[in-house]
Amino acid sequence: MDWKQIFKTSLTQAEVIAERFNLDANLIRTVIERYPARINSYYLSLIKEKDDPIYRQCIPTITELEDDFGEDDPLLEDSAQRAHPNVPDLITHRYPDRVLFRISNRCAMYCRFCTRKRKVGDPLKRPTWPAIEQAFTYIENNKIIRDVILSGGDPLMLDDTDLERILHRVHKIICNRPRSIIRIGSRIPCVLPQRITPKLCTILQRYHPLYLNTHFNHPTEITPESKHACELLANAGIPLGNQTVLLKNINDNSTVMKELMQELLSIRVRPYYIYQADPVKGTNHFRTKVSRGIEIYKNLRGYTSGLAVPTFVIDAPGGGGKIPLLPEYLKEKSPGKIVLKNYEDKEFIYPDTAMDD
Repeated sequence: MDWKQIFKTSLTQAEVIAERFNLDANLIRTVIERYPARINSYYLSLIKEKDDPIYRQCIPTITELEDDFGEDDPLLEDSAQRAHPNVPDLITHRYPDRVLFRISNRCAMYCRFCTRKRKVGDPLKRPTWPAIEQAFTYIENNKIIRDVILSGGDPLMLDDTDLERILHRVHKIICNRPRSIIRIGSRIPCVLPQRITPKLCTILQRYHPLYLNTHFNHPTEITPESKHACELLANAGIPLGNQTVLLKNINDNSTVMKELMQELLSIRVRPYYIYQADPVKGTNHFRTKVSRGIEIYKNLRGYTSGLAVPTFVIDAPGGGGKIPLLPEYLKEKSPGKIVLKNYEDKEFIYPDTAMDD
């Protein structure tokens, strides 16, 4: 089935969602009046039973409104407190040489733990072409920018013509800047893999160097369809990475996480980040303790291929950016030596000397 047809068959209404899963329609309606719901028929088909890891990611619950912990925008993406002046609405310019450019506020499936719950699915907050033009002008005027990340919502929810229009402009602006790249952040290969078509891949190929980071959270999401989508992208020369969010009762388990990372490599997707869940209002029930993430990381390092071990990070509240969290493997540093421990907690001494000391 064509991806647009699959998208059109999405569950979005409280009554339909409630009937499908024997839920209280009034409670579901109350939630989606604030945080919209959309579950396309492909992703819906991955649910095996109520409260399984797929269900938990996409079905609204009243807990989203009952738990008021956190902020709507804890990362200050919308705040004027940025390092650069006159930043337009669709741009986040947190790091010197790269920007996040939000070109869509629609997704193929609205994740209940989304960092941008405040924006996605609201037609009044959909990026307009005048706003997109302002973003182009900002990138053009800031010559230091060499890395543009197209984000959303999901940028691949745009049709091919509009997506290429944006890619063409961004590429034209930065292509002569040293070491310039374009990145796309999209959950489409996971939640609506039918969107990844040969035609789309031909378009993306025109704008190399182009990278795509996707978002799988559980091994169940890796299916023949998502494998095919990732293969199409990889065969088009697009390096693929994955950003996983650590989620309570979904993937906060070392065995599940290791399986996910290994499965990703098998479909040619390099694990990139595991995120500690952001303290976004309405999502606290998904968050784990940081110590749980460190424990999972320790159970990956040394127990599977280094390629399968992503960086565990916190995107710091208050706009501090991504900060890596690692188990402490450096135990002691003294003149001439350092003491290390490996993944088995065995100690080793490295001679910390050099010829010019």
